[in-house]
Amino acid sequence: MNALKMKRGLLAIACASLPFCLQGQTVQGVTSTEIVLGMHTDLSGVAASFGVPVANAIRMRIDEVNAAGGINGRKIQLIVEDTGYQVPKAVQAGNKLINSDKIFAMIGAAGTGMNNAVLPQQLKANIPNLFPISWATTMSEPVNPLQFAIYQTYSDQIRSGIRYMVEKKGKKAVCAMYQDTDFGRDVLDGINAQLKEMKMPLVASVNHRATEQDFSAGISKLRDAKCDLIAMGTIVRDTIVPYSTARKLGWADVDFIGTAASYDLVISGAQGGTTEGYYTTGFFDPPYRDTATPAVAKWFDAYKARYNSDPAIQAALGHVIIEVTLKAIQDAGKDLTVKSLTASLERLQGYRDMFNGPVQSLSPTNHATAKSSVIYVVHNGRWTRVAESASLQK
Repeated sequence: MNALKMKRGLLAIACASLPFCLQGQTVQGVTSTEIVLGMHTDLSGVAASFGVPVANAIRMRIDEVNAAGGINGRKIQLIVEDTGYQVPKAVQAGNKLINSDKIFAMIGAAGTGMNNAVLPQQLKANIPNLFPISWATTMSEPVNPLQFAIYQTYSDQIRSGIRYMVEKKGKKAVCAMYQDTDFGRDVLDGINAQLKEMKMPLVASVNHRATEQDFSAGISKLRDAKCDLIAMGTIVRDTIVPYSTARKLGWADVDFIGTAASYDLVISGAQGGTTEGYYTTGFFDPPYRDTATPAVAKWFDAYKARYNSDPAIQAALGHVIIEVTLKAIQDAGKDLTVKSLTASLERLQGYRDMFNGPVQSLSPTNHATAKSSVIYVVHNGRWTRVAESASLQK
């Protein structure tokens, strides 16, 4: 017993002189020299075109910051685990990051279902979830002290898109195609909410597995229903294939619109121009080198030099995510704790990224950084800005 008391006494004395101790205990993932961040994402599955560039951009920026001395005397360590876009693997990865790697915060975790599956144990462990690659409503609503989302929700994105297509392009028969996943159903909720507000019916809908290969039956059903707009809860392959299927069938008098999940250079640059005319919502302009500002051009060239490929839209997203995170860590000060970090995030006001994205702000009552998005269309193999969407008031 005396030995135990002595050990606790020594720990208390040590903690009194260290900024990373809180109430006699160390802050998980924070030492006097290091901050450990974790990410579970898709590096090998159907959403790898999102996961890989986001992780790459975050790594690159962290390495730049570390080379310059870190933040408040600490270097940043990033540990990335591959989920293959599968919920069981995400749970396994989350468990490793939380309980074995002892991360301070999760950043850029990919997938709605994957985040929803990992969050219970993560929040129980008092680990913040920062800016996941999911714009599901559950990532920011209701407000949770440990959850912060980047940009507008899927639900509000598709609502903005439908409103634009009905009011500006005269669409009258709205239908839905969506993944039978948490992500897809979140988009469907937004579709139904917007149609209810506009007193319009959902004419028809079809759903599919995330790994679906053949969309002929679904497209035929929607064509028979005489849809003139299909709102999409899809990502990459399940956007390209049904869209090109409709066009191959000669169905030209229907438009498609998706969410930021389909705002991807793989879609706009699809072989043979098969996605020409596809609409989606996004948040900032694509990182095209020939139209880049000097700041974006410098970042573009650094990314290409490091990874031997042009940065995708998701790489730009990763850069924004880590920039906002690092700013919050910096502003939290030397005595970094979960409480000081979240308080710092809630003070974010008027942040602008270099990609022409919306003004981003957070507060104790708002944990999503933006309330509006941008509507884009594929034109000559490139995403072209069509309109700004208004903030949807709730």
